[in-house]
Amino acid sequence: MAAAAECDVVMAATEPELLDDEEAKREAECFKEQGNAYYAKKDYNEAYNYYTKAIVVDGYHTFTSFIYFYVMLRIKPRASRVLDMCPKNASYYGNRAATLMMLGRFREALGDAQQSVRLDDSFVRGHLREGKCHLSLGNAMAACRSFQRALELDHKNAQAQQEFKNANAVMEYEKIAEMDFEKRDFRKVVFCMDRALEFAPACHRFKILKAECLAMLGRYPEAQSVASDILRMDSTNADALYVRGLCLYYEDCIEKAVQFFVQALRMAPDHEKACIACRNAKALKAKKEDGNKAFKEGNYKLAYELYTEALGIDPNNIKTNAKLYCNRGTVNSKLRKLDDAIEDCTHAVKLDDTYIKAYLRRAQCYMDTEQYEEAVRDYEKVYQTEKTKEHKQLLKNAQLELKKSKRKDYYKILGVDKNASEDEIKKAYRKRALMHHPDRHSGASAEVQKEEEKKFKEVGEAFTILSDPKKKTRYDSGQDLDEEGMNMGDFDANNIFKAFFGGPGGFSFEASGPGNFFFQFG
Repeated sequence: MAAAAECDVVMAATEPELLDDEEAKREAECFKEQGNAYYAKKDYNEAYNYYTKAIVVDGYHTFTSFIYFYVMLRIKPRASRVLDMCPKNASYYGNRAATLMMLGRFREALGDAQQSVRLDDSFVRGHLREGKCHLSLGNAMAACRSFQRALELDHKNAQAQQEFKNANAVMEYEKIAEMDFEKRDFRKVVFCMDRALEFAPACHRFKILKAECLAMLGRYPEAQSVASDILRMDSTNADALYVRGLCLYYEDCIEKAVQFFVQALRMAPDHEKACIACRNAKALKAKKEDGNKAFKEGNYKLAYELYTEALGIDPNNIKTNAKLYCNRGTVNSKLRKLDDAIEDCTHAVKLDDTYIKAYLRRAQCYMDTEQYEEAVRDYEKVYQTEKTKEHKQLLKNAQLELKKSKRKDYYKILGVDKNASEDEIKKAYRKRALMHHPDRHSGASAEVQKEEEKKFKEVGEAFTILSDPKKKTRYDSGQDLDEEGMNMGDFDANNIFKAFFGGPGGFSFEASGPGNFFFQFG
């Protein structure tokens, strides 16, 4: 009995201090009002601080009341009525959730909003804030449930109705984006994610998908920017690390890309995309280096095979594949497979239309195959991009060859190579002059006679130029393009023929049978 009395005395002594809840409520409400004032001024950091103070005071009061209440229940069961005097205030959490939302701290805000509706399930604004946080974080389905609950409590609530529509729109954008990603329609995925992010600005998942598609579209700076923003907030985000690596990989910075893929796999060992990309990057690097080594050693056949194998590793790596095509084109040019070299360089510039080296390689192949118009186009493209003296000279050379190609080709007329000797030129003239001499075709139709006479004159003209060292030099260098027909106005093919075959009366055609002729010297 003495002990019981003593306990009663002790409890009685502490009752007035513990049951002073009105003062605690007033203090909490005061902090809340101050928070509201700062919120109205858009000073959200200070608003957050005061709402937190309100929650702490209210929470402390509730906690101490709970301890007191627990003890009283053990000694005085009637003390249970004390519970009605110290409830937690849902609006404090709701207000702090609203402040955190304005600060962009949606995950923290979600926790406060959920606490507010746990305390008071009829708190409509609490459900709205919970839904808004879910939606901002990209969980549209959970957002729908929160907005539906708000509408159950207030079916005319315009905000809940609009937010419910927004959440459904986000789910639809997600669905479309997923299908378009499978179809590799990356532009449409980016469009859908942009629309979804208007309602879900804090959703890392949407941002990562957008960044990955931007990388697949070759828009690397944009993709890098999105991934970097996420990594600033969460340096261990495996998806963002993967996207950073993907951009570097597609920009042909393969060694750096591998580092990011490895880091992503440390954060998430089961990250399938990072695993595949890392494997492809290592394989590409190895094949390309082996191909380069074979080329330097002069083993062009092996280099060709290695570059071809590398091209089969990842068709999505545009820049690296452009370089591989150009390298293989160089190999083909060494093997004198010029048409194949042109085709490889064409593949390269289709993948990367800024790849100067591929244009230069293709232009040289065009020059070697006497496709001068195509060569001029490529050199013009190069010079427009990089206005260097070297590129300017290459363009001038191609333009000169193009002009030369449009005049009479005396070497072709005689049927000799451009490096033919003086004796080879004479032999060729003898053969062609006899072949096209008008007397040989005196029995042919007028049309044939006219054509053969034209060819006879061209053969004589060609011999006149190519047999004279000075004229030949001007012709070869293109200087004759600035002259009027190399002064061929007084040219007479018959005089050249007579001079070559020994003068007047020194040569004649005679028939040896129907349609056959032979020549003899006098």
